[in-house]
Amino acid sequence: MANAYETKLWGGRFREDEDALMQRFNSGRCRTDWLVEPDIKGSLAHVVMQVKCGMLTQEEGNILSAGLKELLGEYQQGKLIYGPEYEDVHTFVELNLIRKVGEVGKKLHTARSRNDQCNVDMKLYVKAQTAGVIGLIEEFQKTLQRVAEENPWIMPGYTHLQRAQVVTFKHHLLAYYEMMERDKRRLSNALEIMDQSPLGCGALAGTTHSIDRAYTAQLLGFQGGACKNFLDGVSDRDFVLETMADFSILMMHLSRLAEELVLWTSAEFGFVVLDDRYTTGSSIMPQKKNPDGAELVRGRTGRVYGDLFILLCAMKGLPLAYNKDLQEDKSTFYDALDVVTGSLQMMDRMIGTLKAKPEAMKQAVKKGFLNATEVADYLVKKGVAFRDAHGIVGEIVIYCEDHGKAIEELTLNELLTFSPVFDETIYSYIDYDNILQKGIKKEML
Repeated sequence: MANAYETKLWGGRFREDEDALMQRFNSGRCRTDWLVEPDIKGSLAHVVMQVKCGMLTQEEGNILSAGLKELLGEYQQGKLIYGPEYEDVHTFVELNLIRKVGEVGKKLHTARSRNDQCNVDMKLYVKAQTAGVIGLIEEFQKTLQRVAEENPWIMPGYTHLQRAQVVTFKHHLLAYYEMMERDKRRLSNALEIMDQSPLGCGALAGTTHSIDRAYTAQLLGFQGGACKNFLDGVSDRDFVLETMADFSILMMHLSRLAEELVLWTSAEFGFVVLDDRYTTGSSIMPQKKNPDGAELVRGRTGRVYGDLFILLCAMKGLPLAYNKDLQEDKSTFYDALDVVTGSLQMMDRMIGTLKAKPEAMKQAVKKGFLNATEVADYLVKKGVAFRDAHGIVGEIVIYCEDHGKAIEELTLNELLTFSPVFDETIYSYIDYDNILQKGIKKEML
């Protein structure tokens, strides 16, 4: 079975080669090119540990380390291709190492299994990519803060998509800053929880070789040391699930902002204009400028939810320890990551280049009786019980609707027909330019 060993790491036990369909069905090659580098990184740490523990001589360790580094360089330069003949990334790396350094390459896999190997690869990758997403969130937060500071204009705040109270565009954008802050904290927490190395857990029960799992954990930058339980170490995918759950919440936040951009850019709102670079037109209607960047963020959010649910379903019935179902962590995480990184970058650029239309926002404020709550507060300060004040202002709004007026346009005599406590001070109290200067609303400025 020498030929089988050329493309398989387990061919010695089998009398027949894999069926071509089984080989394609079994292979994760198309979905795991991105694991080549973490696989080599994990292998380098394993070699150093093998030398330390006496499983390799120093010379053998040097040969293996140099060979792995050469493989990495050749792969990064495109000289070494991860082709369809390889079952997985581990096979690709190990077989090419053997071809490069000879028989000593066959010693690399001593004291480890593909089970702990693939999980350490995934953890290294997920850790690095999660840190990258946190960096993108921080960049987006800077953009939100900058654009918010540049646009302190008053605008309607909404509940039930109905104009409710006056806020500022700045305050509205900074609500998403707070959402991003929570997303960042969730991902940072996920990084802390996942920070244990599965290398050395073996297939499921460790190894009879004397190894130093704490040492490889240290070499690979796992601050939490080595996994305490071998069975859990090889079968755990919580770190992928938790990260994708955090991604899902993050995408929900981005989707909410995307929806607001879609609304704000419509003629019905007209609050902002998106840069041409992040919009598209119509093939038949020349006047159209569609907020497609925002719509794509909104639409692709469901893909991240789906990726999470796929892996949850794959995990829910698995007995310990390793099962091939766990291969589903690769494509699901990679797809979710692709959507999240692209969406954060798109949203960052859309927000960073949008143009606010303060006059349109101010006109929308004036049309919505958004100072009604301030009128009720005014009456309360004059000694009227809040529930009575609420009823009085409700009657005032009906009167305004019937007469086509805004509250601030009513004369004092008109207001006095609703309550005798009104005086001239009501007009400064409900002036929109003054509302945000009073009380708790100062924080919106």
